[in-house]
Amino acid sequence: MTTIVWPSRPHVVPAGAVVGSVHSFDTSTGVDGPGTRFVAFLAGCPLRCRFCHSPDTWYQRSGRPMTVDELVTEIRRYERFIKVAGGGVTLSGGEPLQQARFTAAVLRRCKDMGLHTALDTSGFLGDRASPELLDATDLVLLDIKSWDPATYRRVTRTGAVAPTLRFARRLAERGTPIWIRFVLVPGLTDDPANVAGVADFVATLPTVQRVEVLPFHRLGEHKYRALGVPFPCADTAPPTPDLLDRVRAQFTDRGLLTL
Repeated sequence: MTTIVWPSRPHVVPAGAVVGSVHSFDTSTGVDGPGTRFVAFLAGCPLRCRFCHSPDTWYQRSGRPMTVDELVTEIRRYERFIKVAGGGVTLSGGEPLQQARFTAAVLRRCKDMGLHTALDTSGFLGDRASPELLDATDLVLLDIKSWDPATYRRVTRTGAVAPTLRFARRLAERGTPIWIRFVLVPGLTDDPANVAGVADFVATLPTVQRVEVLPFHRLGEHKYRALGVPFPCADTAPPTPDLLDRVRAQFTDRGLLTL
């Protein structure tokens, strides 16, 4: 995996160009969509999830201003390799829908290049996704953080679950393929009723292709130390194998392909 984090430096862009804030990019295989992907992490997110492993992407000022042309130029360097590997381009974050105009323009350019496109989002800003943006999106990786509104608020510290659920229904009605992501955090998202609520809802969405139950980890803790910010889940242990099995079974019992 090669990760590029942009240094801070003056940046002049053409008048009228669509500009986004890009924190970094890397390549991944089988994680952020099918095949080998070029993954661009956009800077800025409205949520402050307790288990976030990328606090360095919270603010748009943390990224480098880039025009659509500049990011597409970076993507073109990987174009042949991505196509041969059956992959594509994923826009992640942060939260790419915080920069919806930039996201839409990049996805459209990638689509026009014949690349598979994916959007990795919490769905909290799903109302910002224009029909044109979604027309250029082949797959949405949708992070449903909780079902219970009180738990969702506790998880995100800033958000509400209703916009995510509304966005999920909209995607399903459009026929957009969805991969659901659910982060399993002991003592936070693992309550059986909370998991059941997510599973029951997801089972109503006909375009969901898979559910990824992601075990909580502390791999981003060093970023909090570097930023001088307390890590809210510093004392939380990763889920046990038994807990993972129980939660995955709650999704598979509803006929969902679960990883």
